[in-house]
Amino acid sequence: MKTTRIPSLEDRINEVRADIEEIIDARAKLVARECPGVPSGVIRNLLTARAPACPCAQYLELNAKT
Repeated sequence: MKTTRIPSLEDRINEVRADIEEIIDARAKLVARECPGVPSGVIRNLLTARAPACPCAQYLELNAKT
């Protein structure tokens, strides 16, 4: 019988964060089409400026120090 590996909380958070990055990248590409000449970094910053930190980031930072 094969045992199923249960991902750690850190692994799940990293997966969710990767998914979020993909969503932000896709949204930034859409906005960039409407705003030619605006650097992609500026677009990403504008999209994420309302929440520069999140509970996931805080957890990972705290977990890295232990």
